[in-house]
Amino acid sequence: MVIDVLRASTTMITALASGALAVISEADVAAARRRAAAAGAAAVLGGERGGVRIDGFDLGNSPAEYTAERVAGRIVVITTTNGTAALAACDAAIERLVGAIVNRSAVAAAARRLAAMHRAHDVHLVCAGTDGTVTDEDVLAAGAILDAAAADAAGADEPLDGPAREARDRFRRLVAAHPLNPDAGLARAFADAPGGANLIALGMADDLPRCARLDAVRVVPRLDRARGWLCLETLG
Repeated sequence: MVIDVLRASTTMITALASGALAVISEADVAAARRRAAAAGAAAVLGGERGGVRIDGFDLGNSPAEYTAERVAGRIVVITTTNGTAALAACDAAIERLVGAIVNRSAVAAAARRLAAMHRAHDVHLVCAGTDGTVTDEDVLAAGAILDAAAADAAGADEPLDGPAREARDRFRRLVAAHPLNPDAGLARAFADAPGGANLIALGMADDLPRCARLDAVRVVPRLDRARGWLCLETLG
């Protein structure tokens, strides 16, 4: 499960929630241009470098851009600084899912179902970070997903490694500190994190609350290996 909450994961999830047929994730700009050209008129080319839309691309990397009017019925080809590179780095995984705050319960449930189907014992939450550095916002998102997974476990005491326990407990502390509006608490935490600070500096602060909406959608991007596309996970 790859997590780049600000903003690639949230944007991919939003694209599929808005009716995109599929999302094609590419690690580099040239590959994204080639995939979009191959898809022809059905393609929407999106992405960023340094948080800014790539010259000549249709869309940037804000979830607000991926509306039904722009992407419904189309194939989104996207490349970003960190998130798409993280997806590419997980090529050895049996399954690849995309997780974020907005789909945390759905992606936790999907991971559990797929792990049972494959009789796999390990689910890895991969935080994309920023330029190889762990970032607080992705750790918080991982904690939110782990919290949802614990609720879905019906009381089972599942083993977590140290970083996973720390991420889950950190998320729970934040929610406890903002019981009436945890989304607002998450948005404020994002603002203090490296990725959030970068977006604020770029004039994109409005994306922080968009990425902090707990369980806003029941959409889970899952890689279809045969096609190389992220599509809606349909199990269960």
